[in-house]
Amino acid sequence: MSLLEQVYRQVIMERSRKPRHRGTAEPTTHEKEGVNPSCGDELTLTLNVADGVIREARFTGSGCAISLASADLMADAVTGLPVEEALSLGATFRNFIRGEDPAVDLGELQALEGVRQLHARVKCATLAWLTLEAALKDHPVGAHPTS
Repeated sequence: MSLLEQVYRQVIMERSRKPRHRGTAEPTTHEKEGVNPSCGDELTLTLNVADGVIREARFTGSGCAISLASADLMADAVTGLPVEEALSLGATFRNFIRGEDPAVDLGELQALEGVRQLHARVKCATLAWLTLEAALKDHPVGAHPTS
């Protein structure tokens, strides 16, 4: 195993065992549940979005190491980003996991590069990102749709 592979594996294990963003965003403006039935991953993503910027992203739930590490890395990556940039980053990450080379530096998200070789685990790595997209596109917490 190369040094780079060892570092990536270490990031995934560290982030899955001791996630930095486990919990609930306060105040919660957006909330969405995500489930990956093929692996049993389940998470609830909460966001604090103000003035079009994600101020805080947190999650609760359970799942495999890839799913938990991806959720934690995602929360890190989108905190402080405008909503549109976070959605764009999500699309870039999903394409990266599916085998495309990113046009931007993904930073620590590149720790999940090995998942590209494990087709069955792509859903684990993308669950948090798909949940983020759904949370941002759904009605915010407490909002009432207009007719």
